[in-house]
Amino acid sequence: MGSSSGAGAVSASDGQRAPRPAFYALGPGGWREYVTLLHLPYTAWHLAYVVVGGCLAATVHWWTLALTVAAFALAMGVGAHALDELDGRPLATSIPSRVLVGLAVVSVAAAAAIGIVVALERTLWILPLVAAGVVLVPAYNLALFGGRVHTDVGFALAWGAFPVVTAFVAQTGTIRAAAILAAVWATLLSLAQRRLSHVVRRLRRSVDAVDGHLQLADGTTEPVTRELLMRAPEGALRLLAAATVVLAVALVALRL
Repeated sequence: MGSSSGAGAVSASDGQRAPRPAFYALGPGGWREYVTLLHLPYTAWHLAYVVVGGCLAATVHWWTLALTVAAFALAMGVGAHALDELDGRPLATSIPSRVLVGLAVVSVAAAAAIGIVVALERTLWILPLVAAGVVLVPAYNLALFGGRVHTDVGFALAWGAFPVVTAFVAQTGTIRAAAILAAVWATLLSLAQRRLSHVVRRLRRSVDAVDGHLQLADGTTEPVTRELLMRAPEGALRLLAAATVVLAVALVALRL
């Protein structure tokens, strides 16, 4: 792979339309960019971790679980993604920087307020987790502290393990082995997500051209294209997102 053109190359400079920055990205301009900003498939994926953590409690307090999901939807789905777009414009939106900052501040503040409400109604043990979440959003998405949090492991712990543990603590006021194991599951699954998404993001956002072909055993050749290279990892990401959401829905159905 490289920026040179040639036989089998796929490039915006070759007159072919450049790919969208993400498979869920809508067209540029207006409300479409705000929908794109939400990273809906991935937001749903990580909100499913919240549901899984909450449903592990012996008795599920549904209103608390709904508030916990709402808090993560605000802090992660809106706030974290707004800061992510502010830092380098990976989705290539034209949303003004001041709007992105405003979305991040308001959404994270609202999420923290919800966390305080849950703490007062259920357990004060949730307060340290609320404080951690307020720090994690800018620390990860703006690569603060020298980027020490902005790593694959940092992503997996912040948006995989953390939602599971927070939802469980909000329900029970404590931590149990089942919640820890579920947090490990979410961490590993989030690491898999990162491994796959690194490949797809690079192909969609950084690669200008793909050049080459596959020599098959029967003597035929197949051109190597951007679409061919993206097909398997992006297909896996779509399936993993759907599978995680279905698991969360199944747990809700089981506990109702």
